[in-house]
Amino acid sequence: MIDFKLTTEQEEIIEKYRDFSNRLIVPNRLKWDELAEFPWPIVKAAYDEGIMNGPMDPQYGGHGHSLLDGALASEELGAGCVGIGICIDANTLALTPLYLAASDEMKKKYFGIINEQKAVAAYCLTEPNAGSDVQGIQSTAIRKGDKYILNGHKRFITNAEASTFMTVFAMTDPEKGSRSLTAFLVPSDSPGIEFKPRLQKMGQKASVQNEIIFTDVEIPVQNRIGDEGYGFIIAMKTFDRTRTGVAALSVGNARAAFETAKEWTKNRKQFGKPIAANQAIGFMLADMATKIETARILTWYAAWAYDHDKKKLNKLSAMSKLYASDIGMEVTTDAVQAMGGDGYSRDFMVEKMMRDAKLCQIYEGTNQVQRLVISKAIYKE
Repeated sequence: MIDFKLTTEQEEIIEKYRDFSNRLIVPNRLKWDELAEFPWPIVKAAYDEGIMNGPMDPQYGGHGHSLLDGALASEELGAGCVGIGICIDANTLALTPLYLAASDEMKKKYFGIINEQKAVAAYCLTEPNAGSDVQGIQSTAIRKGDKYILNGHKRFITNAEASTFMTVFAMTDPEKGSRSLTAFLVPSDSPGIEFKPRLQKMGQKASVQNEIIFTDVEIPVQNRIGDEGYGFIIAMKTFDRTRTGVAALSVGNARAAFETAKEWTKNRKQFGKPIAANQAIGFMLADMATKIETARILTWYAAWAYDHDKKKLNKLSAMSKLYASDIGMEVTTDAVQAMGGDGYSRDFMVEKMMRDAKLCQIYEGTNQVQRLVISKAIYKE
């Protein structure tokens, strides 16, 4: 029996995150988009109101959300502002390797730090010559006694300059290449770390990204996450958990654009009637609504499958991220088109939503790479 009914607790999650988004994100989203700075007041408030780190275990300061719970929460953040929402969700991305593979002692220590300081972390995987190709990573962490010496160059790192610590992936044995890829927890104020000026972007401007140079950075052995050589597995398992979050942010952003366009086309009159009464606009809105519902259902299914330990997790998470972010781009573009000059102007938010939508097709693996993941999974089946 298929049942799409949400539990009382899940309805409460939606209400909680929607209220937070409407009170604190929506009224301030244009401000942070224009400032292009990390929205610390909103992130601090997210800690105060129990919005941060939802998928983490309560013993580590989280709320024990399932992946489906997290998708419900992320949709509401995305409906407020994807740029601000990703500041919150990218923290979950950075903490997931710690959550999946670190010792209990390490989890308690660093989850304790991040919750006490109301801080954020960064996930450092991408490099100038290794984006979606994780096996092309060139950063090294060579063990010398009770320390590793980290050298390398990371790029497009979300939350980087705002972070208290980072999850960094590097090779421990260059001769073994990606088979020696290992994850480490690195405090952001460690000597030898240089943050380059933040990336100037088209959209999601409240979210900061930097290039990072690591030069002879010392990492205590106890800061290794999991065993040597398990970095690739940790990275892939992390994406299996987090891609549904990107999908849900995209659904929320598309929903907000659709609602804006719907209200505008109801009130805009041409030739003596609302333009929504014209088939050309009415059919456009019908397609937008259908696409949003479809993307939401696929996102929920991918999250539900993970929660219930079903097979094909990487395929479903990749499908949800691919489809929802593509739909997010389509729907926000159509919202701009339906609203004409007003849609293209900054007087309404749909131009921002369109700019924000594009990056969801790129980060956590481009949608071309998602298609590669899906096609490989199909042939394995």
